[in-house]
Amino acid sequence: MSITARQVAFLTLLKIEKDKAYSNIALDSAVKAYSLDSTDCAFISRLVYGVTERKITLDFVFSKFLKQPLKKLKPEILVILRLGTYQILFMDKIPDSAAVNESVLLAKNNKCDFAAGLVNAVLRKVSESGKRILESLQGEERVSVIYSVPLELVKFLNYHYNEENAEMILKSALNSKEITIRVNTLKTTEDELIDILEEENIVAKKTFFKNALILETNGAVYELDAYKNGLFYVEDISSQICVSELGLKENDKFIDICSAPGGKSFTAAQYMNNKGAIYSCDIHSHRVQLIKSGAERLGLTCIKPTENDATVFNEDFTNADCVLCDVPCSGLGIIGKKPEIKYKSLDEIKDLIPIQKQILMTASQYVKKGGILIYSTCSINPNENRKVCDWFLKENKNFETVKVAPDIERCIDEGDYLTLTPHINNCDGFFIAKFIRI
Repeated sequence: MSITARQVAFLTLLKIEKDKAYSNIALDSAVKAYSLDSTDCAFISRLVYGVTERKITLDFVFSKFLKQPLKKLKPEILVILRLGTYQILFMDKIPDSAAVNESVLLAKNNKCDFAAGLVNAVLRKVSESGKRILESLQGEERVSVIYSVPLELVKFLNYHYNEENAEMILKSALNSKEITIRVNTLKTTEDELIDILEEENIVAKKTFFKNALILETNGAVYELDAYKNGLFYVEDISSQICVSELGLKENDKFIDICSAPGGKSFTAAQYMNNKGAIYSCDIHSHRVQLIKSGAERLGLTCIKPTENDATVFNEDFTNADCVLCDVPCSGLGIIGKKPEIKYKSLDEIKDLIPIQKQILMTASQYVKKGGILIYSTCSINPNENRKVCDWFLKENKNFETVKVAPDIERCIDEGDYLTLTPHINNCDGFFIAKFIRI
């Protein structure tokens, strides 16, 4: 008997629960392991990502009908209850009865016959009153449960962004995820690429930012001929805005100090018309190889993939026109794409800040007089962002800030700095600070 889509989703979610695996990696492995058609793949993806990003919501609802704490449930039962509850609450095309019956079947087929009655009883109660439970919530608890984020993160965002903005940021993270690409302007144009993609049955739409397109597709863009031919690469608008602020030109020396997988370097090469030197760095050799293969596919010869520790001074990088520090961060700006991030404790972020400061200080030594230094993160945590930059300015009187993208709407006023947010700018949450060496 062939494996069912729900069984694959169950096994994938069980691996995520037991091994703390990332959802995208676990899902990719599952799809490769089984012969599945496109319909099954789409259904499995919906279940795996849906359950992962709604975990707090699901647990809150079905736990109301349990006589024991969640932590006492076997992982198999926990995953089955989450799957069933997700289908009941968030998948309108699936009848509640089917969601309940298929969940009971999952219990029986995975050596959990003893819990079949429990699964049946709990999910029937979820069907009867689960939505009413959610509707009765108020205040910060409502935001935490509805958008499936820890209460400490809700309080944190409320404090830094106000309640309205905080809720809109979290709501945006649950919306359908669009694929944003960057046109390789050294090979084609926006209009030409739109026509080429149309021939591959892909709808591409222009955005407010030149050469950034949004694709309407559920398939893998890496299988498209236009991708294989180096006509585009996947890159969020936030990253493209970041690179545009460097003011790069032909024959510049540019250091992308934390580059992998290389998207910002690829965009920089276009601004430089593929002339000059771009040192695209990462500390890991396998990630440097990602940069190398991407540059080759796109036909970018000015890029020099370089294995380098960003915290250690490198004499070869001195006298640079521009330096970009897109530092390791918490990733709080991309919880819509990587929902596991939002379940991490905010205390874990504290360990990153000394590394961020060290990378910024080291990179600042490469900038020539009159040169540009940009510090960026895919985080919306001010502790990793403006507070790091304020500290840097106090320590380095030979740098001044420059206002980042003054025409772009801001969620909050941070002076010269810019924090992009999904509900305002329709892109990842992202921070950019721009300095000039004086």
